[in-house]
Amino acid sequence: MADKGARNGPISGDASAGLLLIAATVLALVFSNTSLQSLYGGLLGTKVSVIIGAFSIDKPLLLWINDGLMAVFFLLVGLELKREFLEGELSDRYRATLPLIAALGGIVLPAAIYVLLNSSDPVALRGWAIPAATDIAFALGILALLGPRVPVALRVFLLAIAIIDDLAAIIIIALFYTAEISATSLAIAGAGIAALFTLNRLGVHRITPYILVGMIVWVFLLKSGVHATLAGVATALFVPHTRRRPTDKDTVLVAAEHDLKPWVMFGIMPVFAFANAGVTLGEASVTDLFGPVSIGIALGLFVGKQLGIMGAVWLTVRGGIAQLPTGATWQQMYGVALLAGIGFTMSLFIGRLGLTEGSEAASLRIGVLAGSILSGLSGYLLLRHALRDKAESARTMHRKPLPA
Repeated sequence: MADKGARNGPISGDASAGLLLIAATVLALVFSNTSLQSLYGGLLGTKVSVIIGAFSIDKPLLLWINDGLMAVFFLLVGLELKREFLEGELSDRYRATLPLIAALGGIVLPAAIYVLLNSSDPVALRGWAIPAATDIAFALGILALLGPRVPVALRVFLLAIAIIDDLAAIIIIALFYTAEISATSLAIAGAGIAALFTLNRLGVHRITPYILVGMIVWVFLLKSGVHATLAGVATALFVPHTRRRPTDKDTVLVAAEHDLKPWVMFGIMPVFAFANAGVTLGEASVTDLFGPVSIGIALGLFVGKQLGIMGAVWLTVRGGIAQLPTGATWQQMYGVALLAGIGFTMSLFIGRLGLTEGSEAASLRIGVLAGSILSGLSGYLLLRHALRDKAESARTMHRKPLPA
């Protein structure tokens, strides 16, 4: 992971992670719509308690997955964000301009479509951020299925959009999806963050102290009412981007990201998908299928994402502010804009925070699944066509005889 290609990960790994997410989703739907439904619900509802003296955390397994395992996911997101801002695609303002503006377009328009369709329902309005998210593993996994024909710059563009989306999701969760605050617990969490800062300034180059303090921050953020997954991001920001020894190939941050990524991509995210994607289709009402919540999410992801990103890219390029990624065509950019409409993991995660009413759960899942499936299939087919046309054009040019 020392160079750019290594940091972005092997294509086969991205494809495998995407396929595993699909398998976990299908498995969740099978469990939810067969005789295994009671087993599925019972498993996710199993109480898991950690008790130390008078202190206790008592939650069903589903919430341990969503609050605990996803904190590790956000730790990886934080590490990726820090590296990208320090030395990656987002470290150069000119290179970051196009994906930044494109990502903003892909956040604002989907949210606007959802709000427009749900403006009369204050409960449903809390889900406005659901279609603004991009699932980085799914999107890159489908792109990887197209093989080495995909220009590297196009893949980096999609990665940058997804990372900016993740940053926006972190900010949105912190500002809009925070419950009542416990000042005491928040103060202890703040002291933990100060301890992370101190470790960094003292030049501590082992990852273990940061993880241990980060776990304390997670516990007290959980108790404070601020969403506990933000502890992962807070911890990542203080992991040093320096080498323990001059002979080390990677910095502490890059090594931690490298070690953590397989566990997140092949473990945590499939588990999250299995726990959150299950919807009993036979019991879904007309409102669940065609109500403003499900339609708003589906249209936000499938229509809002592609129009928001492509509109922003077109205005930015035509205005001379930035250029298309090297080797990419407009048709390929449109395919990537479609893939960015795969919200899935992040959309479900935000939806769990915003739509807390039980009646909205089925609509949330149906909308996310519909929008993500439409975006993924159409993006894959368009990119496959665009890449084939480009390859055939290159072969034709190669065979064309030179003038006498």
